[in-house]
Amino acid sequence: MQGTLEQAVATAGYYPALVSHVLRTAIGDESVRAHFVHAETTFDADEVRRHMTVLVITDRRLLRLHVDDGAGHVDQSMHEASATVESATLVSIQNMALTHVVHHPEDFRDGDLPSELVLAVGWRIHSRIELEPASCGDESCEADHGYSGAIVGDDSLVRVSVIADGEDTVRALVDFAAVLQTAVGARP
Repeated sequence: MQGTLEQAVATAGYYPALVSHVLRTAIGDESVRAHFVHAETTFDADEVRRHMTVLVITDRRLLRLHVDDGAGHVDQSMHEASATVESATLVSIQNMALTHVVHHPEDFRDGDLPSELVLAVGWRIHSRIELEPASCGDESCEADHGYSGAIVGDDSLVRVSVIADGEDTVRALVDFAAVLQTAVGARP
């Protein structure tokens, strides 16, 4: 159990003062119905980067706060962080998917946690156009066939696993998703 939103942010330990400030500003005077806090560290070839995603359900909205480490200014050796809040009304959520990945499904028993859990929410905040050169299928054809593509919605995604994040985090996302499903009237 993640406790209160403030406790979960403090426990995550990733710029708690910044995260709490941004969340208070975004939430305003609304009540928090449910929350999920996920801090994550990634390793690139040259550096370690931290990220945090906070999902919050209020009576009217779903908020997603994402915080990233920044590279800082090249001419100054200062560190930066970037915090972005996305907000959508619950009625604007088009769909949601909750993917349960189970290692060794033959051993799975009712009540067991999935090995991994992925939450995707289609909430019409962002979309992108993916284009690629069109072709006619003839490898020797040099004609310009224009472009083909699609408009793709950028769903909010959160992925957790028992191995990387622990059982409590997976359980917390299961609980959060159940509240979200009820709030938007969806049962994937």
